[in-house]
Amino acid sequence: MSERGRGQRGQRPWSVCTSEMLGLALAGNGLDPDEPVLEFSLACSDLITPSLDRKPNTFVAVSCNTSEPFWTKHAQTEIIEGTSNPIFLSSIAFFQDSHINQQTQVKLSVYDVKDRSQGTMYLLGSALFTVKELLQDKDHKLHLTLRSAENERVGTITLVAWQMEERRDQRTPVSRLPDTINGRTVLSVDESLTESLGVRAKYASLCKDTFLRSAFGGTMSRMYRFPTTDGNNLRILEQMAESVLSLNVPRQFVKLLLEEDTARVIELEELGELSPCWESLRRQIVTQYQTIILTYQDTLNNLHNYKGPSFKASSLKAERKLEFMPTNLHVQRMRVQDVSGFDHTYDLVTIGAPAAHCQGFKSSGLRKLIQKFEEAKKISALSSSQSIVYIPQDIVRAKEIIAHINTLKTQVSYYTERLSRAAKERSSNGLERTLAILADKTRQLVTVCDCKLLASAIQALNAARPEYIASKVSPSADAEQVVLRNDQDTLLAKWSGSNSRTSLHVDWHEEEWEKVWLNVDKSLECIIQRVDKLLQKERLHSDSSEDMAQNDQQGGSTPKKGNERTRAFWINPASAEDSSSSSSSSSSSSSSSSLPSSQHVQPSSSSSPPSPTPPSSSSLPVACHAGSNRNSANCEWSEALYPLLTTLTECVAMMSDKAKKSMVFLLMQDSAPTIALDLSLQYRRDVVFCQTLTALICGFILKLRNCLRDDGFLRQLYTIGLLAQFESLLSTYGEELAMLEDMSVGINDLRNVTFKVTQASSSSAPDMLPVITGNRDGFNVRIPLPGTLFDALPREIQNGMLLRVQPVLFNVGINEQQTLAEKFGDTSLQEIINLESLARLNSYYEQFKEVLPDDCLPRSRSQTCLPELLRFLGQNVHARKNKNVDILWQAAEICRRLNGVRFTSCKSAKDRTAMSVTLEQCLILQHEHGMAPQVFTQALDCMRSEGCRRENTVKNVGGRKYAFNSLQLKAFPRHYRPPEGTYGKIET
Repeated sequence: MSERGRGQRGQRPWSVCTSEMLGLALAGNGLDPDEPVLEFSLACSDLITPSLDRKPNTFVAVSCNTSEPFWTKHAQTEIIEGTSNPIFLSSIAFFQDSHINQQTQVKLSVYDVKDRSQGTMYLLGSALFTVKELLQDKDHKLHLTLRSAENERVGTITLVAWQMEERRDQRTPVSRLPDTINGRTVLSVDESLTESLGVRAKYASLCKDTFLRSAFGGTMSRMYRFPTTDGNNLRILEQMAESVLSLNVPRQFVKLLLEEDTARVIELEELGELSPCWESLRRQIVTQYQTIILTYQDTLNNLHNYKGPSFKASSLKAERKLEFMPTNLHVQRMRVQDVSGFDHTYDLVTIGAPAAHCQGFKSSGLRKLIQKFEEAKKISALSSSQSIVYIPQDIVRAKEIIAHINTLKTQVSYYTERLSRAAKERSSNGLERTLAILADKTRQLVTVCDCKLLASAIQALNAARPEYIASKVSPSADAEQVVLRNDQDTLLAKWSGSNSRTSLHVDWHEEEWEKVWLNVDKSLECIIQRVDKLLQKERLHSDSSEDMAQNDQQGGSTPKKGNERTRAFWINPASAEDSSSSSSSSSSSSSSSSLPSSQHVQPSSSSSPPSPTPPSSSSLPVACHAGSNRNSANCEWSEALYPLLTTLTECVAMMSDKAKKSMVFLLMQDSAPTIALDLSLQYRRDVVFCQTLTALICGFILKLRNCLRDDGFLRQLYTIGLLAQFESLLSTYGEELAMLEDMSVGINDLRNVTFKVTQASSSSAPDMLPVITGNRDGFNVRIPLPGTLFDALPREIQNGMLLRVQPVLFNVGINEQQTLAEKFGDTSLQEIINLESLARLNSYYEQFKEVLPDDCLPRSRSQTCLPELLRFLGQNVHARKNKNVDILWQAAEICRRLNGVRFTSCKSAKDRTAMSVTLEQCLILQHEHGMAPQVFTQALDCMRSEGCRRENTVKNVGGRKYAFNSLQLKAFPRHYRPPEGTYGKIET
């Protein structure tokens, strides 16, 4: 392409637009950070070759000489075949890191390529000029004579610098340079180049935007000028950048996995003493977890010790130390500036197919492995003599209960502290508001704990205690098992086997558990009544403290309307874990005969008010009543509420602890028979998901930053979520079939990801990197935006609304292995994946139509409406046509029309991906920007031979060759074949 990879130096860009450029420094357009300091186009005429019977295949190599005594190659054009008058589409651009000045000499060397496949060529002729000569010409145009090594004239080369106009307050018409090159009209650069990059600017530079620069770097740029059907020209800036998130996200993700599995071990250890049978199973599970934890620790250390580039080369995709990093992840951008005066930016993310390369593919990929695991689990459940069997819905529900308990317990604790603080501050409004939230969170927690699954799990855990086993005649291990099933809301625990015993009903234990969560509910009612009394007294402004005390005492003996009497059993939390009697609970033993001896119950009534002294948190008897007169009118609110809040906190802690332990035990029972296979499968899934998640975060950041001015997109984002469309070019044959299985599962798992946009604490790069929280049941990605950008967001997003993701994957194999799959193998996986994604895509569009207007979507020049496009896509998906790449083209267009984010993958994101990316760019230019169809193939070859994707091969394998051979390419669809001379045998 036309120039080398760009740096990120902070120099002011220059241009060739005004008289100031003839000074010591070239003046420039500082408003557009991606503007080159100098750009010119080239054309040759009347080229003469030694062999008159053939016309040359030419390209121009551009070299510079600033101060060094040697020439440095800067760029080259594409090859134009079979003409003595070539016009090159790739322009030559010098960016800020080029360090040219007016004295810089530029050499233009024209080569004739005799054999593109072998790379044989010779120098036809060359010409020299200085930058100052080009700038001093009134039209910024030079006609130079090409001379051979023998100093013979071999033709003419013409170069025209593209004029950069400063934007005025009043919009000026687009001017034209008066001359043409071989009939080709030369246009000035569109004035939209100088559009101010304000907060809501449509275009944000990968190189200069503070927010994007925190995540992306190593940007390469190439420029082209393509003619349009109306005689104008398109100016195209193509860019490719790496992302520091390729390393940052895996580091965060593996750390979360490590914390999750470590917490799992701690939960298992905290279950308490178990019978020998269950203790053996627990030790097996803990041992397996400890092994996987060590693996995660090693992986995390390797990621922190990694000092290489911020992307993983395709040659390292099977490197175990880096297996969580995505392969060859880059962002690809095309910026189009046309005569209409506006910029159009198209972004996509390229990534090697997310797959567990280190673990291999001999045993197939994740889809089949998950199926095998589920089958093995069913068989194990039927054959195991010690496991308690739960249906799959119970396992999902158990995980949800644990998550809800953890969240709600924390929230109850937080708002309890807030309520105490409001009482100390004697804030009536604060007290009312906080109490309303506390009551809501507490009741949510009680609702979560009021379920039969929890009651059955508590019974199972009680039955696993040594003292329980000792009191029962346990069944033989080889013939019987305890089976707990939720069958039509009738929950029974029973012995099953050859010697079935009498059913052991759990009603008694359900009653015991009901009293536990009922205590929480009653504790809350006590607080509500007490706060009501305090606020009532505050409103009455009583002058007599005796009257207030009397009113309080009288009010305490008045039952709630509609209830003749309020009575609750109060369990002493301090004694729930310790069976020894305390002085505060000894008086209640006679009224607790219906409960186990380890729990002391005290009936609460108006005749037994709580102690007037606030109890300590370790020995507080859990007893209270709204009618208590322990506080006089002169007492502080905090003193009145302190014992009640302490009671609630302890009751919540006891209930949460019991519930969580029972759910942990339930999950232990479920996972015990297949724990080794479970963790091995989970590890593979973690590797694949991490790679996919990294790409998704990159795409989300790009889309959010570029659409800050797009109110329609932002409304769509917080209403129905972000569409993430993955395009895969993997074959369904051999190892790539297993890769596709891995990839499809990783993409489906993205449905458990949400985003939240926050305000960054500072403008430093580390503070603007995404922060990942959560666990395998759901991850949240927090995106910190600088204050000025955050202020531009709608209130819904500013208030922390979680933003969902709808991922879809369309796969069409295009290589020679896909030919084998179609003739001798199986393409059913590809068909299933495409059908599933079609259904989700249609569902997403139906959601859009229900709640959003069409003007939320971007405008398109296409004459085909979205419903028609979806119908055509459906026809192609159902057609079962071999290598039907129309599926990919239509899915990509639908994604863009629905404000989605695009991702493209093949095995390494290097070769087939390059063909797809460049083809998509040219299709966009033709369909959306009117690029002349007669230059489509030339433009496509130009991007493939000299564009950013060619440099991607250098970054990955060290050579500027796509890893194809002529035989392979015969199996490729025509539009996916690179130009001659750009491919060859190379290690991929």
